[in-house]
Amino acid sequence: MASRRLDRLEILVKTVLDVVDPNDANGRKVYVDRVKMNQLQNLLHDALIATEHVQNCVIIRRKDASLRASSVGFNLYQDQIQKFIDAFKDPPRTREEGIYFDNNNYKCVRADKNSIYAKCDKIGLVMVKTQTLLILGTYNENMYPSVCVEAVENLADYFKQKGK
Repeated sequence: MASRRLDRLEILVKTVLDVVDPNDANGRKVYVDRVKMNQLQNLLHDALIATEHVQNCVIIRRKDASLRASSVGFNLYQDQIQKFIDAFKDPPRTREEGIYFDNNNYKCVRADKNSIYAKCDKIGLVMVKTQTLLILGTYNENMYPSVCVEAVENLADYFKQKGK
């Protein structure tokens, strides 16, 4: 069953990779097909939400802090997106100060150049940075943090292998 899920994940990722960085070689904006954006959201659902241990998730393009896809009903403001990106600029400071998100102060349990894990009581968030993206997943008190971490890290590893 896990290999079938990975096969489906790979097909979805191949279908939507060009959505992640829709600029041509000259840096001009390229039209992003709405269907492909929906496919990227489907990828988030199949790779993360379907584990039932990721409550909400987003994919953010780091260079312009743009939201590329999000789980249904999960919205981030531009200043929140920028704070998540900035958290990777100084991991020791992030580890010390934590992350303020959704009216909660999250304590960092891991902060390095590639991953940040933070929790507040029994809820938490997992952020993983790739070459061009930031993938964020959240979990609640009824979910296993370790499964959320594994799902987000696996999706990020896949994008890293593809150079994204």
